[in-house]
Amino acid sequence: MRADVDVLVIGAGQAGLAMSHELTAEGVEHVVLDSETVGSTWADRWDSFHLVTPNHFIRLPGGEYHGPYGSGYLSRDEVIAHLQRYAASFGAPVEEHRPVTALRLDGDDALVADTPAGGIRARRVVVATGAYQHERRPAWAQELAHRMPVLGSTDYRSPNDVPDDLPDGVVLVVGGGQSAAQLADELFAAGREVVMAAGSAPAIPRRVAGRDGIDWLEAAGFFEQTLADQPSVAVRVAANPLVTGNHGGQDLNLRTLADEGVHLCGRVLGIDGDRLVVADDLAASVAKGDEAYRQVWQAATAISAAWGLPGPEELPADPPAPVAVAPPRLARVAAVIVACGYRPDYGWIELDGVTDEHGFPVQEGGRSPRSSRLWFIGVPWMTTRRSPLLMGVGADATAIARAIAAA
Repeated sequence: MRADVDVLVIGAGQAGLAMSHELTAEGVEHVVLDSETVGSTWADRWDSFHLVTPNHFIRLPGGEYHGPYGSGYLSRDEVIAHLQRYAASFGAPVEEHRPVTALRLDGDDALVADTPAGGIRARRVVVATGAYQHERRPAWAQELAHRMPVLGSTDYRSPNDVPDDLPDGVVLVVGGGQSAAQLADELFAAGREVVMAAGSAPAIPRRVAGRDGIDWLEAAGFFEQTLADQPSVAVRVAANPLVTGNHGGQDLNLRTLADEGVHLCGRVLGIDGDRLVVADDLAASVAKGDEAYRQVWQAATAISAAWGLPGPEELPADPPAPVAVAPPRLARVAAVIVACGYRPDYGWIELDGVTDEHGFPVQEGGRSPRSSRLWFIGVPWMTTRRSPLLMGVGADATAIARAIAAA
């Protein structure tokens, strides 16, 4: 077995790298393992992916964005390159292509991470494997997969690069969040006939009174909210606000999709023979998006007044909601894109009581009550709404590194 290491960090995405940077600053010996390469989880996004948050929200400690396009939105490959430069900037001790297959206690004084190249014994372990690890596919999607190509959002790359997977015909996009909306938008722009079975998600304006909607949300304290502030812990798997960083940043929601020609229907409930069964909930989903959009606009108005700045013009009344179409017969569906979100997967940690009934780590400030040697970072709502994000994971990393160094 490899010689002991003081701290083992599992994962070399933004959370693991921020953790490494802060451990380095505290003089704590550590090693970072990643199953692939630095920042590789971002490679699961499709080819045209761009960040939804402006670049100036990249606030990793020692790895902030300082480029000329602070109000722009990095592409997928630019995000990966930024993380790779970040790791190199402080000599992050990353071992790539070193997946951890299991994590277990070794007596009372250490944890052991099993890898194909052997076990690593560590005094403390910080799990930084991402906000979500397992793509959710409803049971009906598995049934459809016997009839036609069914791609998850991590399988999809572009309309043109996978012609065998996306032949001519209706493309059914299923999901209510940013991924589903952006893929439906891209496929329609490529000339596909697209039906989107939409879930409910909030929508936000890309810009209000010359400022990005995300800037207004930050000014309103949105990202400082804690899980205790929310009506239910279900917020941990709620869809993110609909908007896009593509094409320089634009509004993108159920209304804009309908206006451009994407057909919309309600959530898929199941399959009945050659027919999709969908809920009669499109109007409610549109209304939810409208309300969130309106709230951001109103927040921008109030904050502008408090700052003594010109506010936005009055938001026009909402036009009638888009009319739901009848779902296509399965015989007309050439392919299905399933973008129904992700769920956590910590089943490889062989300690009882590490996760709650929903699969999320039980932790306080990142520390697991199951073992004082086990920490988590990058967990949704770990301390605040910003905890897993490029804008906020650094603050959690700083706190955890200081706690580890002081122990």
